[in-house]
Amino acid sequence: MIATMQTFDAFDGTRLAYHRQGPAGDRPLVCVPGGPMMPSAYFGDLGGLSAQRELVLLDLRGTGESAVPADLAGSRVDRQVEDVEALRLELGLEQLDLLGHSASGDLVLAYAGRYPQRVRSLVLVCGRARSVGVDYPVELRREALVLRSDEPWYDEVVPAFERVWAGDGEDEDFDLLDRIAYGRWDAAAQAHATACTEWFDMEAADAFLAPGAFDEAERNRAVLGALDAPVLVLSGDLDGSPRPASAAEVAALFPRGEHVVQPGAAHYPWVDGPEFFARTVAEFLTRTV
Repeated sequence: MIATMQTFDAFDGTRLAYHRQGPAGDRPLVCVPGGPMMPSAYFGDLGGLSAQRELVLLDLRGTGESAVPADLAGSRVDRQVEDVEALRLELGLEQLDLLGHSASGDLVLAYAGRYPQRVRSLVLVCGRARSVGVDYPVELRREALVLRSDEPWYDEVVPAFERVWAGDGEDEDFDLLDRIAYGRWDAAAQAHATACTEWFDMEAADAFLAPGAFDEAERNRAVLGALDAPVLVLSGDLDGSPRPASAAEVAALFPRGEHVVQPGAAHYPWVDGPEFFARTVAEFLTRTV
């Protein structure tokens, strides 16, 4: 799928890039990458979703084709809310259909909490929800790991998991944990995981989660409890962050929230089951017209 790149200026003058992919329309789906702070390239075509819906893929500051900011403090999640708002103005849209994956769940929820009137619909894909005061404890990640006990790599991954969560993980341990991020550790998953490892920037991720990032969580939760917009929360039945029960808890925060569990999927459902993923999101967006 051919994508075109365009740029715009963020609130502090940082030049940001976004990529348009798919059939042009008046309701593009604005996709915000997780990681935190991964380039939008890791979305690919979102399992073929771009064949059905125009995607606007934002490169967060300092990632992909976007410029590195002069001050990393502007990369804190709550401050990047203004980058999303600047993108809305750049696109000339009154409201956004927003998709956030993983850590960018925090960002799109913070955006919706600050600009609820600018949200037409919201899709959270295996999304974090610390911006509304919900976190996913390590016990639930262990629960997801146990679900993979029949995998040939399980006995090797378990001690790596414990070392990582004890704060003693080495690069090799993090590499082993990639296996539980996908429903199948096949060639597609391995290629995706390799690319993500190359793109990940720990300094940028730390800036995203700097102290104060979630100070507005209580206020956001109150605002979103009255959000008059449809919200789809999609989780993978093998994912540990979030487990489906946690994702259902997030969906229940919204008056018009719904939760879908994708079978056989872990943290990257468009890689694990592209047809199911693209169909589910496309059907949700069609219902929100």
